[in-house]
Amino acid sequence: MKTLRIILWAAVAVVAAILGWFTYAVTSPKSELASGPFGVPFTLVSQTGQPITEKAFTGKPTALFFGFTHCPEVCPTTLFEMNGWLEKVDPEGNKLQAYFISVDPERDTPEILGQYVSNVSKRVTGISGPPADVLEMVKGFRVYAKKIPLDESKPDGDYTMDHTASVFLLDSEGRFKGTIAYGENPDVAVKKLENLLKG
Repeated sequence: MKTLRIILWAAVAVVAAILGWFTYAVTSPKSELASGPFGVPFTLVSQTGQPITEKAFTGKPTALFFGFTHCPEVCPTTLFEMNGWLEKVDPEGNKLQAYFISVDPERDTPEILGQYVSNVSKRVTGISGPPADVLEMVKGFRVYAKKIPLDESKPDGDYTMDHTASVFLLDSEGRFKGTIAYGENPDVAVKKLENLLKG
């Protein structure tokens, strides 16, 4: 009987330990997102050819979109919509900032990205850089990006990119505050940016 009790208490302790670990694993990332700057430190290149780091995402509330210039629909649509939201919420252009980070740095040089972004918006800054550095930053910001060959029989041929399509919202200290989904109702998107400005 005593042995059975010991076994039962040991089982309870193991279950409690597993539950404790699971609770930590589920809640810890959320608290980290809320308490500190989102993402990881990085040094990349802006569309003007100047170095840019994670510090650029502080000082003002920030909208981040991860995309690529060969994107057929999602990226140009989001860039156009983001420009409209910014014009509506911050017409003077001094309260909100926005960035378009390439998930395809092999093709998107800072210059090419700059031309692409500038054709749609003067309010959004493109970011690219060495492929390894860009992909490390993308991963550190918990963004999904994967190269998809257009012809599976030619994996080294032309390709597209599958990627996260949401706009990430950061407060003035670089902390994650939410997202605007692709296809979000325009009024809801504007309201989210207004709330971001209110802090």
